[in-house]
Amino acid sequence: MKKTTLTAQYLDLLKKSLLNELYVENEARLLYTFDRMLNKQPLDFNDYFNITRIEPTLIDTLLRNKQTGLITVLQFIDADGRIQKADDLRNITELSHTMIGRDRLENVQFCVEKVLEDEVKGDFIETGIWRGGTCIFMQGLLVAYDATDRTVWAADSFEGVPAPTLPQDEGFDLSPNVLPVLAVSLEEVTKLFQRYGLLGENVKFLKGWFKDTLAVAPIGQLAILRLDGDLYESTMDALVPLYDKVSRGGFVIVDDYGSCPPCKRAIDDFRSQRGIADELHEIDIQSVYWRKS
Repeated sequence: MKKTTLTAQYLDLLKKSLLNELYVENEARLLYTFDRMLNKQPLDFNDYFNITRIEPTLIDTLLRNKQTGLITVLQFIDADGRIQKADDLRNITELSHTMIGRDRLENVQFCVEKVLEDEVKGDFIETGIWRGGTCIFMQGLLVAYDATDRTVWAADSFEGVPAPTLPQDEGFDLSPNVLPVLAVSLEEVTKLFQRYGLLGENVKFLKGWFKDTLAVAPIGQLAILRLDGDLYESTMDALVPLYDKVSRGGFVIVDDYGSCPPCKRAIDDFRSQRGIADELHEIDIQSVYWRKS
């Protein structure tokens, strides 16, 4: 595997595009507009030309959150004078093509480059892809290293996160009734792959709930299993049929370990049940990974 300066520049540009770092000023303009509307303050068109001067802290916050994958949420003062978070606005202010942040993209790059370097056999899969940005990055890595003999499996309901049904998920509802932003259609994801020029024949989509698709999918070996299902049920529905397909030296990445308690419980239960002692490495405050021994 040869990593050239041109390869490194392409991959860095791909990360910047997926994270919307290239046009962060426009994201700041949108948030600035909503902030003024929420708090019933006047808008001055001239501010849009001087957004870096008017809102330097907002831009710094956006860039910092794009590094860590944290969410920028606007606040407003309600009729009773209390400060409230405008969580619903996330459905129209979430502009990036991936919400995992640069730190976790760097981890994906590390894992992909390591399995290519060590010739670990198997495909790549992400279970829960949202707009597809992380899978697009995986495919970009394979194209950059001319290693498109591996399949990138993109598994998602393309209808959002299912409503909780298990007791382990009680009170943790991320379904479209709560977060419609998480429901992205297969057509939208496919078009995004095309816009990046990365919709190769080796990209395969698995549409449906994990419990219905993953056990019957024609997946042989896996070198990377990236879990982003949020719920206990969704995490288990991916781990149970797929973990044994991960090759020795392959990676298991858990996006929600630190941010979604039901997901953490599923990982801890599965590792305990299977006697998995491979060390958990922290990527950031939300995510972990381990390498299968």
